Amino acid sequence: MASVSIDSILPAPLARQEAAPVELSVVMPCLNEAETLEACILRAQRALRDASISGEIIVADNGSTDGSVAIAERLGAIVVQVAARGYGNALMGGIAAAVGRFIVMGDADESYDFGHIPRFVDKLREGADLVMGNRFRGGIQRKAMPRLHRYFGNPILTKIGRLFFHSPVGDFYCGIRGFRKAAYEKMGLRTTGMEFATEMVVKATLLKLQIAEVPTTLSPDGRSRPPHLRTWRDGWRTLRFFLLYSPRWLFLYPGLALMLVGTLAGLWLLPLPRTVGSVTFDVHTLLYAAVAVLLGSQAIAFAVFTKVFAISEGLHPPDPVLDGLFSYVTLEIGLLVGTLLTISGLATSVYAVGRWQNQHFGALDYSQTMRLVIPAALLLTLGVQTVFASFFMSVLGLRRR
Repeated sequence: MASVSIDSILPAPLARQEAAPVELSVVMPCLNEAETLEACILRAQRALRDASISGEIIVADNGSTDGSVAIAERLGAIVVQVAARGYGNALMGGIAAAVGRFIVMGDADESYDFGHIPRFVDKLREGADLVMGNRFRGGIQRKAMPRLHRYFGNPILTKIGRLFFHSPVGDFYCGIRGFRKAAYEKMGLRTTGMEFATEMVVKATLLKLQIAEVPTTLSPDGRSRPPHLRTWRDGWRTLRFFLLYSPRWLFLYPGLALMLVGTLAGLWLLPLPRTVGSVTFDVHTLLYAAVAVLLGSQAIAFAVFTKVFAISEGLHPPDPVLDGLFSYVTLEIGLLVGTLLTISGLATSVYAVGRWQNQHFGALDYSQTMRLVIPAALLLTLGVQTVFASFFMSVLGLRRR
């Protein structure tokens, strides 16, 4: 079968669909997988035939130069040429060409068993939107996964994903998974690299789609060259993605903690110095407490900015809590709060200058004076920041409306 370009795939699926309804499309991203591609295609074809599943196999080629395309064509697979490099780009190109209402994606390196395809199809037929493979439940063969990945990287990142997003998935990184094409289109995935697979899990969770898991196995890949995966780079990219998709953990929770600690410490030190054991805490500590409050307030503002921007750009589904917040916290409310904080800071500053005047602008008690100056500066800064943040939030809100 001849290769097709991703830009000219629309008529072909219609013709295939008229000939025989396709229930399942198996999509394999491919970049120089000549050593293993044939075995993967043959195993997938056998699984479809043995389970009487009406399906097609799509090889999303990302610029192979080792004969992978010729192998796929010889075996009757549909080859979709995807010019834009990247794991996510290849999969998006292959999925766009798929006509099946169900899709199973898997790497073409012989590490995943395409004989397990019926397990995924069964769950999809039962109503699941996304069916994840779980290698820890199915079995990981010796030398199939580096020890660092198996006992540290994958479990830790999976736990972080479950904590951040309340996802039921037990193996975030599993490369073989099935999903409804309609659910995939609802997710609106954007990432073009390795984060594509992670974004799928996160988006499905946030959209409250029905997620299921089936056990699958992981075998050593059959390639003689090193894998595309890079331990520290890709691990950091996953963690970065989690943080960017969860402003609560990146900004909100640290911001609340800073504000709480800073406020409590400030109130404790505002009346007079405090001694704990042999250590005396005075205005120097009070100054750091004020800085913690400022940093905390900025982090909380960034949390809201990030969430609003992500929703506006389609990176995050709408949040009813945020929509409710916007109905009460308007630009005018923000300006009022910022103005009151600024006036309080100015009033405290004027009072501090008055005390200095009573001393004929001479030397002052440093410890007592700073207990006025630090809160005054804090209130002034918070007030101005609140005004600016309110205007910026209003600008972001215009896009949402």
